[in-house]
Amino acid sequence: MAQVEKRTASLPATFEWEYAPAPEARDIVQIRERYGLYIGGDEVEPRTSEWFESISPSTEEPLFEVALAGKEDVGLAVDAARGAFEGEWSALAPSERAKYLFRLARLIQERSRELAVAESLDGGKPIRESRDVDIPLAAAHFFYYAGWADKLEYAYLGRTARPLGVAAQIIPWNFPLLMLSWKIAPALACGNTVVLKPAETTPLTAMIFADICRQAELPPGVVNLVTGDGTTGAHLVQNEGIDKLAFTGSTEVGKLIMRELAGRDVRMTLELGGKAANIVFDDAALDQAVEGIVNGIYFNQGHVCCAGSRLLVQESVAETVLTKLTHRIATLRLGDPLDKNTDVGAINSKMQLERIRELVACGVEEGAEMHQSTCAIPAKGYWFPPTFFTGVSQSHRIAREEIFGPVLSVMTFRTPEEAVEKANNIPYGLSAGVWTDKGSKIFKITSQMKAGVVWANTFNKFDPASPFGGYKESGFGREGGVHGLRAYVELT
Repeated sequence: MAQVEKRTASLPATFEWEYAPAPEARDIVQIRERYGLYIGGDEVEPRTSEWFESISPSTEEPLFEVALAGKEDVGLAVDAARGAFEGEWSALAPSERAKYLFRLARLIQERSRELAVAESLDGGKPIRESRDVDIPLAAAHFFYYAGWADKLEYAYLGRTARPLGVAAQIIPWNFPLLMLSWKIAPALACGNTVVLKPAETTPLTAMIFADICRQAELPPGVVNLVTGDGTTGAHLVQNEGIDKLAFTGSTEVGKLIMRELAGRDVRMTLELGGKAANIVFDDAALDQAVEGIVNGIYFNQGHVCCAGSRLLVQESVAETVLTKLTHRIATLRLGDPLDKNTDVGAINSKMQLERIRELVACGVEEGAEMHQSTCAIPAKGYWFPPTFFTGVSQSHRIAREEIFGPVLSVMTFRTPEEAVEKANNIPYGLSAGVWTDKGSKIFKITSQMKAGVVWANTFNKFDPASPFGGYKESGFGREGGVHGLRAYVELT
């Protein structure tokens, strides 16, 4: 026994395990030097003759050039959509429309690896998230709404659902292909045609989707894509030929859109900002809750409108939870988005990185205590380490403003009533989370939350059949599920 003990004592006290790089090959994506607009089933050059670069946020390398659509380009796209709507598309048998949606879904699946790499290259998110979350969910939404296309009469019993016409859609940069699917799939299922503007910094998967539309032999003009910046989006909102506007983005832009469309006969749904509360009670499974906290705020670098960016933890377990959280974020690997070991990728753009830094600096100035992962930061690219603040009060900017980055504000509470009051004391109302082992407490707390989606003992879980949307300054309308169809039909 003594020999065994002596031999054991001679072993090294610690041993560091290092992950070998596991990069996903990027050559599956054949990135062209320049992409035009997709209008009327063809790729066309912009009438503006203007182009801009799309930058890879992890390396700061220019990936390609994309067209900057102007007012005339947007008008042509709306006209193409109107022609397709008044032509064969809205008159097509619903079962035939369903076939096109099924075809789009299958093509997304067949090209899933290409789309995942493109999403990570252009947007900076880890390939594991693109591969395992974004692309499968995008395909699932097309499959789901393909099933609804010939069943609208059962969605609204006793009433006839008719398409609205031309749907203008503007999507953000945090989930480019998934947001495209959330918008296009229900619109097409109901018989509408679409003009969609991808985000300025992440147009690549939308351009690949244009090719998928060609592969699926979708009739010309049913889907049109106009790339550009905020002025392009403004031209689309202002165009008199649209019948529906769907927007996902900031609350500030959402307010501008509402002012622009006031008095016009245009249906509107807005999915805007959020500042979700993630509430952890003392009877929760704490290890599970910590994983939910990490997934709630560090998933996609915090670029999630429904991110659990406010942690409300019961005082009796606050020290334990924060100790576990500190240890957990130390294990998160930040780096190359195409490395399969990466947990936290690059911030989407230099502008967004500056916004995150500004609000973090404000948190320090206002007296909150900052805790950060000590992970290595690559020399090039836009990066920010996983961060959380303690000593936060409800008046702090970091507790009230949407940071849209990997930054968590931690506050404590003593009673369930205090937790609900703090959770609802915010202009936003998009999402929330509750962690407890008591089913009765889950129902009681969630019924009092002023949020469109409330998760219990999980966070950031989505399903095509489940509606998503907000209250208050987080917008109105729902996407997903049968509720997502209502915004694209007129009932008679």
